[in-house]
Amino acid sequence: MPKMLHTGQVIIDLVMAVDQLPQVGGDVLAQSAAFEAGGGFNVMAAAVRNGLPVVYLGRHGTGRFGDLARQAMTAEGIHIGIEQAAQRDTGLCVALTDSSAERSFISYIGAEGEVTPDDLNSVAAEAGDYVYVSGYSLLHAGKAQALLDWTLALPQAINVVFDPGPLVESPDSPLIQALLPRIDVWTSNSVEALRFTEATDIAQALDRLADHLPKGVLMVVRDGPQGCWIQQRGERRHVPGFAVKALDSNGAGDAHAGVFVAGLAQGLNAHEAARRANAAAALAVTRWGPATAPGAAEVDAFISESCGD
Repeated sequence: MPKMLHTGQVIIDLVMAVDQLPQVGGDVLAQSAAFEAGGGFNVMAAAVRNGLPVVYLGRHGTGRFGDLARQAMTAEGIHIGIEQAAQRDTGLCVALTDSSAERSFISYIGAEGEVTPDDLNSVAAEAGDYVYVSGYSLLHAGKAQALLDWTLALPQAINVVFDPGPLVESPDSPLIQALLPRIDVWTSNSVEALRFTEATDIAQALDRLADHLPKGVLMVVRDGPQGCWIQQRGERRHVPGFAVKALDSNGAGDAHAGVFVAGLAQGLNAHEAARRANAAAALAVTRWGPATAPGAAEVDAFISESCGD
């Protein structure tokens, strides 16, 4: 069976729930606080819980946060590809969720912001595998070029999945321009797609993305509770979402991405994979915390119940 090689960053989230964010210089009390593995961990946990073997092909640190990251990955059954810990600790993200279920982040990058060619070659990528590349990785001077060179050298039989994230805002940087022709699957939310393409709606964003990406690329753009849009070779389709009461949107997009790739790896077509991903994201927003993706059996039961079967 194919596997996912995730080249992004596992960091530790300090997750706090607040009524509203404080004004500059202000102070608020949180209803809850907890340290959780986050960042790329969320996508990997979602994929592994839905039947796809996963390898973390990123750095992890020496210290309290590195220990937490490794413990979380081991507990999920995620294989840690780079065995040697770095000589600095794993980074930290303060994740604040307000009463509207929207979240805000402040991140500090640690050991996960660096990688070498030898690190990336520590696990062999094989035909049919999915290599997951995060836009965050292209912002780290100690990682970006090595990751780009390694990705561009991969055989065409390996699928490259690109998640731009919120900080990659245009196709104009040399790194992005070099990577775009190698992408097989694009996954993002609507805000990211609109910003990247300077489009005014999702349909226009998908068409503009198609102009930047290779022919035949599969694009999925999430549209919150409305579900998502998929497009490939000029054929566009809306895949409806599932109605739930949202408590925390933190990690919902990651749940969607991980379950979507797991579905593709298991032979589902894009629509079937997107429907399962929509269900997983809907369940994820009903729970507090970053890595709240459900497992395959729970996704199956939720879809069956929602369809009245």
